[in-house]
Amino acid sequence: MNKMVLTILVAAVVAFGQSDNAKQGADKQATHAKVLTRAELDELLAKPGRVLIVDVRRPDEISKVGGFPVYLNVQIDDLQTRLAWIPRDRPIVAVSNHAHRGARAADILSRAGFKIAGAIGAEVYESEGGKLTKVIPPPKP
Repeated sequence: MNKMVLTILVAAVVAFGQSDNAKQGADKQATHAKVLTRAELDELLAKPGRVLIVDVRRPDEISKVGGFPVYLNVQIDDLQTRLAWIPRDRPIVAVSNHAHRGARAADILSRAGFKIAGAIGAEVYESEGGKLTKVIPPPKP
């Protein structure tokens, strides 16, 4: 009896692990955007006016973590309804904290006909030696 219970538990653990791995694999395949390195983004930023940064984070995330000196902020949940406001004259880099939302945003923009340079996570960029601009919110009255 104990051997049968142990066998069932082992089978359940293995099955759970496989379904979790399948889910993680599906999450990785869910986006097609290239995730940029710090060096690749720095190269793009070295040519001012030739790339558009679209930051899909909430304002509190940008003020807490930091951002890039010039960017367009459109939160991911609003992106689909704000496409008309986004310039189409240059490649776009979509930014989030770790590039997950950024990659999803890049896919949305790509499907809408925008040219995408890639996605990057602001925290990843900074951890690789990149410099973010820290925004200090004004004091509340």
